[in-house]
Amino acid sequence: MEQQLPGRMKILIVDDHSIVRAGVRRLLTGDPGAEFVEAVSAKDALSLAKTLRPDLLILDLNLPGMGGFKVIERLKRETRPPLILVLSMHEDPIYAKRALEAGANGYVSKNAPVEQIVEAVAQLVDGKTFISDELVQQLALWNLRPSSHPLRELSWRDLEILRLLAEGRNVQHIADALEIGSKTVANSCSFIKAKLGIERTADLIQFATRELNRRSEIPEVEGCPEL
Repeated sequence: MEQQLPGRMKILIVDDHSIVRAGVRRLLTGDPGAEFVEAVSAKDALSLAKTLRPDLLILDLNLPGMGGFKVIERLKRETRPPLILVLSMHEDPIYAKRALEAGANGYVSKNAPVEQIVEAVAQLVDGKTFISDELVQQLALWNLRPSSHPLRELSWRDLEILRLLAEGRNVQHIADALEIGSKTVANSCSFIKAKLGIERTADLIQFATRELNRRSEIPEVEGCPEL
């Protein structure tokens, strides 16, 4: 299925897996006037966004080093930020919630049907926000009753720190990726441990590895093996 896009629309696809970038590009190939550009890292994405001024950014959260949350935060400082659709392996509603709070215009799981990805792009182009009905229901339940979700109290920056800890990054590497001081990272780790009821940093790293790397493989989307 191909999505017909407005002519001369610039689309930046940001993902460190070439198979995902190729699949998304194929899905959205329609009007020959649409221009596609690809990036494999957050820094490349920010550089291209500054020079090319894309209309739409399709963004993975789990990028090497600086992650997608930081990209959203940086781009939303711009006077005319692009539309941002997060396309992530994370199906957990906390990621959708934090991505939208950071400034994303839509959120789709990589395990979603092809039709949902196409619909999301169409909704964003039409000036609307997109999130799947299933995620909307899960988020609504959070507002109706207390939740024991282990990540509920964590901010997007907290989630990024956990991801980088799970990748084996030290405090200075995390500070560089998030563009904050190493002392801020250390303090944030202490706050994260308090929020999660964890005492030792070694246990925090173990928690991060277990919670954030449970589904690190590239999913196959039904009807589109390239994605």
